[in-house]
Amino acid sequence: IDIVGGLMMGLITVIATPFIAILMRLEGPGPVFIAQDRIGEYGKRIKCYKFRTMRGAPREGAYAGEEANRVTPLGRFLRRYRLDELPQFWNILKGDMNLIGPRPEQKVLAEAYAREIPLYPLRHAVRPGLTGWAQVEQGYAEGKEETLVKLAYDLYYIKHLSFWLDLRILFKTLWVLLTGFGAK
Repeated sequence: IDIVGGLMMGLITVIATPFIAILMRLEGPGPVFIAQDRIGEYGKRIKCYKFRTMRGAPREGAYAGEEANRVTPLGRFLRRYRLDELPQFWNILKGDMNLIGPRPEQKVLAEAYAREIPLYPLRHAVRPGLTGWAQVEQGYAEGKEETLVKLAYDLYYIKHLSFWLDLRILFKTLWVLLTGFGAK
């Protein structure tokens, strides 16, 4: 399912990329894609690809809300409908990610949370996903308190991992994409 979904959405990404790139160029200078260090399955470091949505270089360890003043108008639209995540279908095809699973966290934040929050590293027991239970139930998390809630959703997903839960997440993801729920 990951490979078929990755290929189908990868095709959409290939078609959308030139249009997004042109709009980015009209907005100002900078790369079309960025790669962020994230933590994957078993704590392995992965490069997570995204469309650039901010002015300047991404800051490692910054929360989405802290960077709001750097988000471009096009970036705001891409983030609202999660289109900035389309290049992560490459991560799925490479085998770094699944369609569904806990979202991969920035390396700096994952290391800090692992020191501060008991059981946090357990979320790395499965391959991370493009979408997950925490994303459709909570949206983005900022700070330790929201991360605790996100961790609860991630651990629930890992404990109750099933085709039916994945299907439910997939349908809820479609709703999130259509409504922009939880966008930062």
